[in-house]
Amino acid sequence: MQKHGNKFGTHRVIEPKGVLPQPANKVDNNMDEIWDNEILIDVQTLNIDSASFTDILNYAKQQAGEGASQEKIMDEVKKEMLYNVELQGKHRNRRTGSGGMLLGKIEKIGDAIKDKVEVKEGDRIATLVSLSLTPLRIDEILAIRPEVDQVDIKGKAILFESGIYAKIPEDLPEKLALSALDVAGAPAQTAKLCQYGQNVVILGAGGKSGMLCCYEAKKRVGVTGKVIGLANSPKSTQRIKDLGFCDVVESVKGMTPAEIYELVYKLTNGKMADVTINCVNVPDQEMTAILCTKDEGTVYFFSMATSFTKASLGAEGIGADVNMIMGNGYTKGHAEFTLQELRESDKLRKIFTELYA
Repeated sequence: MQKHGNKFGTHRVIEPKGVLPQPANKVDNNMDEIWDNEILIDVQTLNIDSASFTDILNYAKQQAGEGASQEKIMDEVKKEMLYNVELQGKHRNRRTGSGGMLLGKIEKIGDAIKDKVEVKEGDRIATLVSLSLTPLRIDEILAIRPEVDQVDIKGKAILFESGIYAKIPEDLPEKLALSALDVAGAPAQTAKLCQYGQNVVILGAGGKSGMLCCYEAKKRVGVTGKVIGLANSPKSTQRIKDLGFCDVVESVKGMTPAEIYELVYKLTNGKMADVTINCVNVPDQEMTAILCTKDEGTVYFFSMATSFTKASLGAEGIGADVNMIMGNGYTKGHAEFTLQELRESDKLRKIFTELYA
């Protein structure tokens, strides 16, 4: 008879006792037996969140040394990922604290929830909860695709009773669906925040979440609103220009927060942004987003590289009266919402297929 587990997975927490799996230092990733309210997943692909993978890759390059081959760097990436899981029983980046999500096939469903879930053993799903709380065992790393932050593995994972997931749709390739579902919270939140006629600034507009947000923002602000896409690299700048979702696209590579403020001031005739969305995957972008935003405007920090302390104290320090939303990657219906964007827009689907599928 299977043991009865806690809805939120606290039965898997090893230390410190009493906390939930995400902040826990170590969780039990023994997959020999599952509890009665767990789902066991045969894992195919880990989609590491962008901030985490960027950090891991930079760390791997440091460990490999200057002039190291790509093969050596990828070996260091493997070591770091395996060490994260060995240390914690889950893949939570030791520096950013973030995780990602996974694609896999349901191997077993606990007896207590078999009649409650809308999936069956053998179904392919993408988990919509972070790897930073998901018990994970990696038996072998098969392939690393740094250009899309994805890692193919042999391994197992546990989804708790409270965990959310999406069945892989039949009309979209698996890797395409996975790449969009990884950032599903961003465009869904954008739809809730943006209104007709507003100025919207999107930082990191040419990235995965940024492109989806640009598409959704333009739908919401209409012809009288303005979507300003700010990108860092020449490649991402050109990508979002070609998509045509933004009214204005600017490259801000090398610009300071104060310089970006001046740029947005000019582009909005001093009105600044009603809504600013930060999709940048590197640290220290908090003040850039806050400076772009008008008083009583809204800043949505989707990036997992965001520091609450830097954002809160930084806004206070310049007297910025802005509403700040920290990147909750979940909002009701976000998975289907985001997949529908790929169905609606041939341009989005084409670029996502080229980049991620």
